[in-house]
Amino acid sequence: MILPTYNEAGNIERMVEAVGPKLGADDRILIVDDNSPDGTGRIADRLAAADSRIEALHRPAKEGLGPAYIAGFRRALEGGAGLVVQMDADFSHDPAYLPRLIAASALADLVLGSRYVPGGGITEWGAMRRLISRGGSLYSRVLLGVPVRDLTGGFKCFRREVLEEIDLDTVAASGYSFQVEMTYRVLKAGFEVLEVPITFRERQAGNSKMSTSIVIEAAWRVPAIRLSGAGLRRRRRWPGRRRRRG
Repeated sequence: MILPTYNEAGNIERMVEAVGPKLGADDRILIVDDNSPDGTGRIADRLAAADSRIEALHRPAKEGLGPAYIAGFRRALEGGAGLVVQMDADFSHDPAYLPRLIAASALADLVLGSRYVPGGGITEWGAMRRLISRGGSLYSRVLLGVPVRDLTGGFKCFRREVLEEIDLDTVAASGYSFQVEMTYRVLKAGFEVLEVPITFRERQAGNSKMSTSIVIEAAWRVPAIRLSGAGLRRRRRWPGRRRRRG
């Protein structure tokens, strides 16, 4: 379980307490903190000192969501993880859905917690925020020519083999377009993607990281993702795996 943080002092301890019971005894929680000035990193260290299942990874500066997740993926792979889950640390992704995502990984290589499939949804957002989110997913879906409905979602469960096959060194996106790029790479590499419904809610503490610059980056990054074939490899088909479409 990878939890990227920047100024999440009001959320991270409660999130770890909520996630812990959903995981097995051999599972691990990795908090990746980008030198938060609000003391999130110190809280992460305290949590790690009290529980051997928790680890804190400190990065020297805020570089964006993408680089934080890439650092987390590398640490998880080095630690022998078979499944790698990523989710927001602000409770916009409900830990109650964790068992659903993990169970679905038996059917697909990448499982997405999706707001835009039947049964999914969003609460507490205004009309403009909903429009930006749905529009961004539709824009990415049409431009990239893929069937996934929630390309901008960040609640995901990767099988280890997926992250090993994708060239993480060439993942270029740093903001929320990172979510689009990773899912696109997974599909282009020939892996199976499955969307399971979740309800997304607004954060209850702290400030949103969404900004105009992030929206602008996504707008030009998506066509760049389509044009670039860097880092995409064809998957080795695994015999006996059930085939599912996202």
